[in-house]
Amino acid sequence: MTTQIDPAAAPAGPSPDPVPSRPAAPRGRRRSVRPLALRLHFYAGILVAPLLVVACVTGLLYVATPQLEPLVYRHELRVDPPAGARPLPLVDQIRAARAAHPEGTIATVRPAPERDATTRVVLDVDGLPEARQRTVFVDPYRGEVRGALLTSGEWLPLRAWVDELHRHLHLGETGRLYSETAAAWLWVVVLGGLVLWFGRGRAARRRRPSGGRGVTVRRHAWVGVVAALGLLALSATGLTWSKHTGDHVTALRQDLNWQTPAVDAGAGAGGEHAGHAGHGEGGGAGAPLSPDAESTRWSAVDDAVRTAGTAGLVAPLEVTPPATDGARWAVKEVRRTWPERQDAVAVNAGGTRITDVSRFADWPLAAKLARWGVDAHMGLLFGIWNQLALAALAIALLVLIVLGYRMWWQRRPKGGPRLAVGRPVPRGTWRQLPTPGLVLLVAAAALAGWFIPPLGVTLVAFLLLDGLLALVRRRRPAAR
Repeated sequence: MTTQIDPAAAPAGPSPDPVPSRPAAPRGRRRSVRPLALRLHFYAGILVAPLLVVACVTGLLYVATPQLEPLVYRHELRVDPPAGARPLPLVDQIRAARAAHPEGTIATVRPAPERDATTRVVLDVDGLPEARQRTVFVDPYRGEVRGALLTSGEWLPLRAWVDELHRHLHLGETGRLYSETAAAWLWVVVLGGLVLWFGRGRAARRRRPSGGRGVTVRRHAWVGVVAALGLLALSATGLTWSKHTGDHVTALRQDLNWQTPAVDAGAGAGGEHAGHAGHGEGGGAGAPLSPDAESTRWSAVDDAVRTAGTAGLVAPLEVTPPATDGARWAVKEVRRTWPERQDAVAVNAGGTRITDVSRFADWPLAAKLARWGVDAHMGLLFGIWNQLALAALAIALLVLIVLGYRMWWQRRPKGGPRLAVGRPVPRGTWRQLPTPGLVLLVAAAALAGWFIPPLGVTLVAFLLLDGLLALVRRRRPAAR
């Protein structure tokens, strides 16, 4: 007779040969945040990467323009000064420019900053494309006009074209959404990657994989960690030029009194974005003047420049004429390499007395950081080294994207279709967060979505896509 033992009636106690079981994962912050960071990093990397590729490629083109422009526009930019010759008075150079180009009004003048450079006379002319001006290049020794080009701020046509390609793909305001979305998600992807890497623990980070997907993950991680700080800086500075986020940044700076200081001259002056997006340049010449009235207004330009020199201002300079009768000259330094020189003075209409001074050293720290950040983003602040650093960051981001897609491909199901893509990371990770953490996460996401609208809109789109994919998967077994 065989005795059967009811398992339910078996005495409690340890099994003689216990099977080890995996301990329950703690609900601590480290274990709960990592899966969520992994899922967010995955979706953002897969779906936003194409926009980042476009930004990297166009950014690489932009980085090369400082070396290309002197070659393309050498005739307009450079002269062969006669031995021992002194430049003509600035007023005579302006008259030469106006004799060749009487159209429009003079917005600003940039005296030749170097002995072999030309003087730029910038004109506001009706009928030009938006944010475009006509710049006349004058030989400062012979008074000859070397040519005229359509410019955007201080940028010549080549750089202006590449700049607009990078910012909005020549699609106008609609195209700016691409660059704003890319910049908005770049910092999310970078921070998510850092959470994943440093959350693994020191022993796991030091472990060398033998091959396959582990090698790809390690390479992806190391490139990301090395480039993280630079990529975060690019994201932050890039958002200041964006349409929606840029408006919020401007409003915040106004509320906190962090604006870029300007002298009181009764004329507009360019902010820290002038020259990159064509904002803030020109507009100081006022209504069109008769040739005689314009000649009279500019007659004191040499005195105004000399007076600005007594305040320590040095080339390169930008001179804006009095906007109206009784207004003042605005003379400012426009050196955008380190160390920056951005001092400005207002000079009375006769050009003999300084009425207001703005020193870069006295700017609020936030205004200085904005100035430095903008110029570093454009590859100007540290010259060729700045350009090389930007090129390295762009290449590093392209490498990260390629390795990221490769990781996804290597994750594809075994035995599935040959061209099957990789499996996504598990769903439901947000449910692992403790309630306080979940509330904080939702609040932070809402705040970020309001301040950076493309981030909020695309995040909602990601969540809807995630939910739709889950619904499709749940219905598949029922349909069989």
